[in-house]
Amino acid sequence: MAAYLVHRTFLMILTLFGMSVLIFVLLRVVPGNISDILFDSAGFVNPAEKARIEQELGLDQPIITQYWRWISDLAQGNLGYAYVTERPAAEEIAPRIPVTVKLAVLALIFSVIFGVPLGVISAVRQNTPLDYFLRVLSLSGLSLPSFWLALLILMAFVHYLGFIPIYTDPPDSFWKEIGLLSVPAAAVGFRSSALIMRLTRSSMLEVLRQDYIRTARSKGASPGTVNYDHALRNAVLPVVTIIGIEAAFLIGGLIVTETVFNIPGVARFLVEAAIWRDYPIVQNLVMFIAIVVVFANFAVDMAYMLLDPRIKYAD
Repeated sequence: MAAYLVHRTFLMILTLFGMSVLIFVLLRVVPGNISDILFDSAGFVNPAEKARIEQELGLDQPIITQYWRWISDLAQGNLGYAYVTERPAAEEIAPRIPVTVKLAVLALIFSVIFGVPLGVISAVRQNTPLDYFLRVLSLSGLSLPSFWLALLILMAFVHYLGFIPIYTDPPDSFWKEIGLLSVPAAAVGFRSSALIMRLTRSSMLEVLRQDYIRTARSKGASPGTVNYDHALRNAVLPVVTIIGIEAAFLIGGLIVTETVFNIPGVARFLVEAAIWRDYPIVQNLVMFIAIVVVFANFAVDMAYMLLDPRIKYAD
């Protein structure tokens, strides 16, 4: 086990290093930088002033020097300064991370609460009208774009309830914030719940055809014991994998949802920073998302051992 943890830690560090290089290089490959955008928006170009700004921002240095400077500062907890607002990047990013995390967690909870039980029901009631209805519902969830569903929800709230559930002023209590975020969480979680439901159904159907399930039924085990204690426990590993992937995806995949509901989160801020070529913001936010993805995959591997005692990671 110890050897496996060391091996995985090394792979995680190597993966994050590769991601940091990719993030840094791709940003520099895109034409234009913050000085170009600032001068274009102002409508004039003073070469001397532009060169001075590039020197202050370190954009005139070799790309390797810029990368080393960024990684060194990042290792020390220094995220640099946002070019546009001229404030520390940490002060710009920190207030937005909890908002996106709460939204992603609510969406994931919604996905699991609805996806797993409905997937089990669909598998147990295979080829019944209820199964056909749930399969159509899951296909609808996979087919409907989240932004379109979000717009439909907003129009329904305006028409039937007379108000728009968008993030305007910060809520004055935790529960009010959760209530406000639950609407966009349901909109974005509908797709994830459909995916989890279909995977749960297919995994359950495969397990329900196994010999030990027939043996349990022949011994007089109740349907609940067969479906949940025997079948679901052995069918849950692929579901845990997709839940981990969806958890990582939701952190960086809420761009449109945050825009539609005017939520001041990480994903929406990342797009705004990318438009302005605000390198410190974009680099650090994408790196944050990469770290979440890497650790989510590691958490899934660790969950395998808890859910299935047959899985052992040898020393």
